[in-house]
Amino acid sequence: MIGSEDVVEDVDLLVVGGGKAGKTLAMDTARSGRGVVMVERGMIGGTCINVACIPTKALVTSARLARRVATAESLGLNLGKLEVDLRLLRSHKEGVVSEMVDLNHRQFLDSGMDLVLGEARFVAERTVEIRLNDGGRRVVRGGDVVINTGTVPHLPAVPGLAEAGALNSETIQQLDRIPERLVVLGGGYVGLEFAQMFAAFGSRVTVLDRNLTLLPQEDPDITEVLAEYLREDGVEMLRGVSVKEVVRETGGVRVHLEDGRSLVADDILAATGRDPVTAGLGLDAAGVRTDERGFIRVDERLATDAPHTWAVGDVAGSPQFTHVSLDDYRVVKENIAGGSRSTTGRLVPWNLFTDPELARVGLTEAQARATGRNVRVAKLPVKAIPRSRTLRDTRGVWKAVVDRDTDEILGVALLGPESSEVLTVVQTAMWAGLPFTALRDGLIAHPTMAEGLNALFTAWTD
Repeated sequence: MIGSEDVVEDVDLLVVGGGKAGKTLAMDTARSGRGVVMVERGMIGGTCINVACIPTKALVTSARLARRVATAESLGLNLGKLEVDLRLLRSHKEGVVSEMVDLNHRQFLDSGMDLVLGEARFVAERTVEIRLNDGGRRVVRGGDVVINTGTVPHLPAVPGLAEAGALNSETIQQLDRIPERLVVLGGGYVGLEFAQMFAAFGSRVTVLDRNLTLLPQEDPDITEVLAEYLREDGVEMLRGVSVKEVVRETGGVRVHLEDGRSLVADDILAATGRDPVTAGLGLDAAGVRTDERGFIRVDERLATDAPHTWAVGDVAGSPQFTHVSLDDYRVVKENIAGGSRSTTGRLVPWNLFTDPELARVGLTEAQARATGRNVRVAKLPVKAIPRSRTLRDTRGVWKAVVDRDTDEILGVALLGPESSEVLTVVQTAMWAGLPFTALRDGLIAHPTMAEGLNALFTAWTD
């Protein structure tokens, strides 16, 4: 409630949560001379910079280098025995994070926004009470309000899991030791990246996945190749299993499965998705509704049920990628100005930073065939690309799905080295509406991985 003694500060834009979309909109709006307050409860720069994309990819880089050192003789180098120094690993990760947090902080201040560190709770439409981190409170009302509070790691309701001190994608980065044995609960993107990473650092890793197929939303002829590479790197995969109970024992944890088996490990990582940060926001007072999981309900313009109130990023149920959050910023910026930009039909790419990488955009073969289109499929082993030979990394396969009648590129899946970079070439062609022949016949520098696109679109399976 707003008390009679409260002074309500009015601003043009109020942003609750400083994730990618929110902070970009706040800076952009402030630079135009309008009044902006952005409330952030602690992580300057958002989840991606502090505990997700950036620090984990810094560690992925270290893990990849560890694997390269182990195979350096194939490149003519004898580097001796590999030793993993966790202190140096953390210093590397934290250095990268610190640099980006400092950069973000300077950008926030330079933009002219009012960055408020504290906890916001709605007390009326477009109005929040902020409990400041350093004491005191403020009440702020925005002409427009954007909610960008993000998500946090989900802890599944497995008996004993919390009591056993289960790690999540954030806390595992703070370990002061490399676990000799690590169990990963969940075979999704986050679970697989951490599993392979810790295997490279010397852990014996077991992934427990309730699905019978790895990454079931992807085509199995791609994911089964990836699964084999994970096994070769020492990651044991148990599929189609459910955890019955987790018990903390002296020196570790025991994981009991529903099928009667049990595993012993030093630590268990829960990598089973993320939950929205909406509890405690007072959304009822704001007139904002959520779905059954707590995500804020929005339309294709990212508008909530309340007037001049928007939600962006993970908390709005958008695909949980920072690049999608950035595009949410573009959508909301235009719509606040009176436009009609929509999230419908966005071509969303994603990258799995295993080694080798898996990158995909558009439709899988199964999805394309389900549309009833006349589909044509091309597949190319990565070893056919000359650059992979010079990298001494010929693992992987590329796959493209094309409309046979129109030559439209419907989707690609690229498993192999540097796939996340090559993907953008294909995505750009898809944005431009170019036929596959543009990539088949395009003049691409040699020797590069992207050059493989010339060959991919000649490697038809039928």
